Amino acid sequence: MMQQPGGMAPPPMGMDQQQPPQQQWMTMPQQPHFWPQHQQQQQQQQHYGALPTNSAAGGAADEVRSLWIGDLQYWMDEAYLSSCFYSTGELVSAKVIRNKQTGQSEGYGFLEFRTHAAAETILQGYNGALMPNSEQSFRLNWASLGAGDKRTDDSPEYTIFVGDLAGDVTDYVLQETFKAVYQSVKGAKVVIDRLTGRSKGYGFVKFGDEREQQRAMSEMNGVLCSTRPMRIGPAANKKPMNAPTQNGKREALIYGGLGLVSAEMIPV
Repeated sequence: MMQQPGGMAPPPMGMDQQQPPQQQWMTMPQQPHFWPQHQQQQQQQQHYGALPTNSAAGGAADEVRSLWIGDLQYWMDEAYLSSCFYSTGELVSAKVIRNKQTGQSEGYGFLEFRTHAAAETILQGYNGALMPNSEQSFRLNWASLGAGDKRTDDSPEYTIFVGDLAGDVTDYVLQETFKAVYQSVKGAKVVIDRLTGRSKGYGFVKFGDEREQQRAMSEMNGVLCSTRPMRIGPAANKKPMNAPTQNGKREALIYGGLGLVSAEMIPV
């Protein structure tokens, strides 16, 4: 046996390859019980090699395979995100969006998976679950407008502002509160403080029908969501990006997952 300097034997072959790409302090999240495909795919990989990432892997080339992940803490980088989904065997890549000038995380990123089916299973199983080594919950959504839909950037969207939300109201709770009444609801987003991980007490709901949006502004104002009556107001509707306004500023519509996260005025 070859001896390293100092008489120490080298580690067994392949040991490094067996270690997951994670920092030693990180606790791997438990593989969810709802993941039915992982063991079968591991067996396929052992016998046939890695699964392809194109349409042969179980979907058309234009199917959405990427998820948006939001409300990331400043220290959550690509290595951390990769470790969170390592046990699924389905993650292709992870990307944290950073400020081009400061290099600091913008608080969101994107995850690409092998297939649309894998991404959908991850979305349904991980969204809202506690992230490892953090009190923050996973906030996941499709990186496009819908599950498996092609992007239709010219489709109209009508958004309302919802304020005075209770601290336990999540995206799902807010969405279902409106979706139970209005069929055209496309999605909802509760705005979260990136530093504390807590709700800021307001959010947005997106509609596909302008008439339902207008109805919701009057009919849902003062209606209870969880333990508090909601305060409904208008929000910027979808329009071409970088469209200048009369005061020389542009309205930025920030999208994540199902759609509108917030609307704010940003200097040109």
